[in-house]
Amino acid sequence: MPGKSFEYISPEAENPKKKKNKKKNYIRSKGAVFLCGTEDARETLRLAKMQYHGEIDVSGVEFCKVEVQRKCMAGSLRIPRLSRVLDPKIRMQFFVNKKNIVIISDDGFAELIIDRVRRKRSDQGSTKELFLYNFLQQILTRDLIVLSRYERRIMQLEDAVMDDNFEEFQEMIRPIRRELLTLREYYDELKDLGDEFEDNENHFLRKDYLPYFGTIKDRADRLNNRTDHLIAYLGQVREVYREKIAEEQNDNMQYLTVVSTIFMPLTLITGWFGMNFKNMPELDRGYPLVIIFSVLVLVIIVLFFKKKKFL
Repeated sequence: MPGKSFEYISPEAENPKKKKNKKKNYIRSKGAVFLCGTEDARETLRLAKMQYHGEIDVSGVEFCKVEVQRKCMAGSLRIPRLSRVLDPKIRMQFFVNKKNIVIISDDGFAELIIDRVRRKRSDQGSTKELFLYNFLQQILTRDLIVLSRYERRIMQLEDAVMDDNFEEFQEMIRPIRRELLTLREYYDELKDLGDEFEDNENHFLRKDYLPYFGTIKDRADRLNNRTDHLIAYLGQVREVYREKIAEEQNDNMQYLTVVSTIFMPLTLITGWFGMNFKNMPELDRGYPLVIIFSVLVLVIIVLFFKKKKFL
């Protein structure tokens, strides 16, 4: 960006085979954002005049965090893919000193975010603090929209439950809950990341820009609260589903109980007269008497259950 004191250096600029030495001299004289892959990480850190003796392994990143060291701030980002939250995460590492930023990414996502920042933020190149703020802000741009979609999906599940449409409910609700839990963990980590930037322990960031990182922390906190609300809402829908299932099972048990109660006296009567004892009363009357008696018992029981509203 001409006229700015802070520049984005593409991956090609880090490779001396692809760019001339005068570009590297330019890099040393001005602050810049360096973007590279894992293979070129050590050389890029050297060009950016950063000393970092820890492990550089983007594929091993497990958290969003920042560690303040004596010569630089070293951080990592592990970002869920919003379209497929449970898929492998986007991973990158970054390093910040008083002058430069180095971003290490192997999947092209960081370059995509940087391009968005350059297109949408006219002041992105003025300081490294503003660049970091805009970079993190762009990562969180679509999250609120995605959470709104989750809310609509949960509302559809609730409507289906209320309409007694239980087909595949468990299969639908389980991945939604896992995705929301993953997002909540991610936003928790981003809140801690914003805290670390605000603390600015070794003063790698200019003090007057620290409130920007408080904005990132607040945004992550709001997203975290929204996710908590959705998880609680999903739990309420699951409870309604369980109540509906329990109610349906109670109705089935009540039906079976009524049927058993109706036919139990008839079974008893037929059992008595089926024994054919010689001294059984009315034995000589045969089937007509048993049939009449059974129908009478059946009518009495049915009328009783109707009165009690069991039928």
